[in-house]
Amino acid sequence: MHKTATVETAFQRVEVWKSDHQVEFRVAGAIHAWWHQDKFLTGLAWDNIAAAALLHPNGPPKSVLMLGLAGGTSFRALRRLLPDVELTAVDIDPGIVALAREHMSLGDIEVSIHLDDALAWLGRNTQRFDVVIDDVYLAGKTDVFRPQHWDEHYLALLKRAVAPGGLLAANLVTGAGHRAVQSHARRVLKEVFPVVRSITTQASLNETLVAGENVLPGSALNAWTSHWQQASDRRFWEKVRVRRL
Repeated sequence: MHKTATVETAFQRVEVWKSDHQVEFRVAGAIHAWWHQDKFLTGLAWDNIAAAALLHPNGPPKSVLMLGLAGGTSFRALRRLLPDVELTAVDIDPGIVALAREHMSLGDIEVSIHLDDALAWLGRNTQRFDVVIDDVYLAGKTDVFRPQHWDEHYLALLKRAVAPGGLLAANLVTGAGHRAVQSHARRVLKEVFPVVRSITTQASLNETLVAGENVLPGSALNAWTSHWQQASDRRFWEKVRVRRL
């Protein structure tokens, strides 16, 4: 792959890397979004996020909210599996959304996108979703960080957006510098929800937590393996690991 552009948005510096078949957005030294003309899965955090939505206990979700869209990598996978699902996203950075439209065919996914601060948008929101995914990170000088602490107010807004019987998922960066945030999110979710599961892959530096009154076990993902046409996608899907906390 080779770098074709560096774009300064209002919130981050995005490097656009391309090959003949794929595109990456790199921010603060990490891959922030990924697109391939034929493939959907990566073995990384986006696989975890897509898998989380499929652990909805009352059948496949009919609506999914993503806080922090970036390039829409996880939503592209979900659209592949759930062609009729209603996808809604909130992102504070119109620059990266514009780049995703230009380089990652974001328009083809059919997402209702709100360009707004997630906290402010949640405060006004009256809609409820089968699955709400919190993937809000901003870029610092050397690493990404969560701009919103998981306090009582923020959690209440997130829960209000979840439909009865639905799921709340949170994508968390792991490793040095992120353990305090990860531990806090785990503790808060376990205090509030009867079931919390952790979703990881071998190569990912992320953990996706998914919580609700009920959350399907990882075995529920097996039914979706045959939906992936590419052998590499099937292999990545089979490496997704789910465990109860």
